[in-house]
Amino acid sequence: MFYTCGPNEAMVVSGCGRAPPLMIAGGRVFVIPCIQQIQRITLNTLTLNVKSDKVYTRHGVPISVTGIAQVKIQGQNKEMLAAACQMFMGKSEGEIANIALETLEGHQRAIIAHLTVEEIYQDRKKFSEQVFKVASSDLVNMGIGVVSYTLKDVHDDQDYLSSLGKARTAQVQRDARIGEAQFKRDAVIREAHAMQEKVSAQYKNEIEMAKAQRDFELKKAAYDVEVNTKKAESEMAYQLQVAKTKQRIEEEKMQVQVVERTQQIMLQEQEITRREKELEAKIRKPAEAERYRIEKLAEAERLQLIMEAEAEAESIRMKGEAEAFALEAKGRAEAEQMAKKAEAFKGYKEGAMVDMLLEKLPLMAEEISKPLCAAQKVTMVSSGGSEVGAAKLTGEVLDIMTRLPSAVEKLTGVNISQVNPHD
Repeated sequence: MFYTCGPNEAMVVSGCGRAPPLMIAGGRVFVIPCIQQIQRITLNTLTLNVKSDKVYTRHGVPISVTGIAQVKIQGQNKEMLAAACQMFMGKSEGEIANIALETLEGHQRAIIAHLTVEEIYQDRKKFSEQVFKVASSDLVNMGIGVVSYTLKDVHDDQDYLSSLGKARTAQVQRDARIGEAQFKRDAVIREAHAMQEKVSAQYKNEIEMAKAQRDFELKKAAYDVEVNTKKAESEMAYQLQVAKTKQRIEEEKMQVQVVERTQQIMLQEQEITRREKELEAKIRKPAEAERYRIEKLAEAERLQLIMEAEAEAESIRMKGEAEAFALEAKGRAEAEQMAKKAEAFKGYKEGAMVDMLLEKLPLMAEEISKPLCAAQKVTMVSSGGSEVGAAKLTGEVLDIMTRLPSAVEKLTGVNISQVNPHD
C-alpha cells in the first residue's frame, strides 16, 4: 500500500524488511500492511516565545528577558532526522515545541547570569548571538535546528533600567544646559569679537583706502611719466619707422634692379646657350656624325679585311691539309707499290734487279749526259799533240764510266759488281 507525505513532514517505515527503519522526508513509500508500520513526524517551523522572569545578572540585579526563537526539525539532514525521530517520534507538535522551549530558556537564563544589565540592554545583538550559538549546539543533538533568535524585551521590577534611563536623561539634560550656556557665552564672545573685528575692519578699510589713494596717485604719476615717455618714444619710433620704410623702399628698388639685371644676364646666358646648341646642331653634330660614319666605315673595312684574311688563312690551311692528305695518300700508295715490288724482287731475286737496272738506264744516261749537254761548244785544237788530247778526252769518258756503277747503286741499291751478266 502506498503512503505519501508533504514537504513539511517525514515518514518512518519500520517492521519486516526495514532494518534500519526507512525515513522519507516529503515523498511516497510502499508499506506492506500488518508486517510493516508507518509513523509521521512534523517538519513545520515552530515559533517559541522564550521568557526568563526575574533572572539575576552577574551583579545580582533581577531582570526579565523575553526572546523569540524559530526552530524546526531538519528533514534534509539524515542524521539529524534520525536523532529527531528517536527523540520525538509519537509526540505532538506542541510537545516538541515545549521541549525546545525549555532547552532555549535554560540557555537564555545561563547567559543572562554571566552578563550585566548594561551589557544585555546596550548590546542586544551580542546577547542574541550568544543564545543562538549555545542553544544551536545543544538542540542539534536532538535533530532540531535554530533558524533564528531575537531578543524581544528586557525589563525589571526594581526600576533599575528606568534609573539608568533617568541618569542618562539627567546627563543629557545637564549636557544640554551646559551646552546652551557655552553656546550663549560663545555667542557673546563671538559677538564682541565680531564688533572688534568690525571696528578693526573699518579702520583697516580706511587705511587701505588711504593706501589705495596714495598708490593710485603714485601709480598715476608713474603712468603719466610712462605715457609721456611712450608718446615720445612713439614719435621717435614713427620717425625712425618712416626712415626705415624709405630705406626699405630704396633697398627694394635696388633689389628690383638687381633682379632685372639678373634676368637680363639669364636671358643673355640663355641666348648664348641657344646659339651654342644651334652651332652644335648645325656644325658640330653633322661633323661628329660624319666622323662617326667614317670611323664605322673604317671599322667595317678593317673587320672585312680581317675576315678575308682569316678566310684566306683557313682556305690555305684547308688546302695544305688537303695536299698533305694527298701526299700522305700518294706516299702510302707508293709505299704499298714499293712493298709489292719488294715482294716481287724477293721472288725474282737477281733477274728482277737486272730488269729494274734496265729500266733505270735511260735515267742514268740522262744524268750522265747532263754535264755534256751543259757544254755550249766543244773545240778540239790539235798542235801536233792530238794523241794527248784524245787521250785526255778518253780519260774523261773513262772517268764517267767508272762513276756509273756507283750512281746505279745509289739509284737502285743493287751491287752491280755481284751481278752475273750471263744470268
